[in-house]
Amino acid sequence: MYKVIFTLVLAVASFMGLHAQEFQGMAVYESKTSTSDFKTRMEGNKNMTPDMQKMIEERMKKMFEKTFILNFNKSASIYKEEEKLDATAQAGGGMRMMSSMTGGGGTYYKNVKEKSYTIDKEFMGKEFLIKDSLPNLQWKMEGETRVIGGYTCYKATAVKAPSATDFRNFRPKREEAKKEEDKKESDKPAAEKKTNFLDAVELPKEITITAWYTPEIPVNQGPEGYWGLPGLILEVNDGKTIILCSKVVLNPKEKGEIKPSTKGKVISQKEYDEAVVKKMEEFREMNQARGGNGGMQIRFGG
Repeated sequence: MYKVIFTLVLAVASFMGLHAQEFQGMAVYESKTSTSDFKTRMEGNKNMTPDMQKMIEERMKKMFEKTFILNFNKSASIYKEEEKLDATAQAGGGMRMMSSMTGGGGTYYKNVKEKSYTIDKEFMGKEFLIKDSLPNLQWKMEGETRVIGGYTCYKATAVKAPSATDFRNFRPKREEAKKEEDKKESDKPAAEKKTNFLDAVELPKEITITAWYTPEIPVNQGPEGYWGLPGLILEVNDGKTIILCSKVVLNPKEKGEIKPSTKGKVISQKEYDEAVVKKMEEFREMNQARGGNGGMQIRFGG
């Protein structure tokens, strides 16, 4: 009798373990970055025509509004931008480069069990395979709750250093710094007064992340590099960019492949960031040498 009971318990345990391994979900996220501060700067620029302003606003909207798909299981996930025809890809090299540095491009694989991630990225025509450890955000559990898509979510916050290779982290320079630079610009010839995009923005020292997660979907996953909470993260807000889940499907009939990419030159996150920052500095110097007429030239100040 005891042997039969033991066999039944073992069979149930094996079934539950197999079910847990096979569990998979899919979540759709809408990412939107506010450009209102840049729009205010453009409106104050007397040298920018309404048509130029409209064109820049449309390009920025394409760069800063994206849809992503997250396929996840208990231990890993893969996050990728939804495939669609992107008119920005037909724009100049500078705009394509900026678009690829606003969260899109490539796939983001996270393995929370191994606490590692792999991202395949294309930059300046070269393929890179970034492999590194997942960031260990010190989440602070808050007492607030809200409902997102029918799921009860709990609030958590964390502070992190922003990435210098993600344009969504940049903010227009503070008014004091802008006035000082404008004063220096006033003595230059008219042809040299157009400011490069990178000259009009700055990177804050740190940003506060607000996340909403639901224990009703008990996976240690979320969009982009966010993880580490006792439930699927359905919304992330860093004060400028909001990533909101619009759809969740648990155990879909067609399961997505959750495997890291293998294409590209293997590199660490630090090495990749240093290479990109160096190339951006070279691009800015080259643009300024041409009198500010390169693809990265966008004037936000008046």
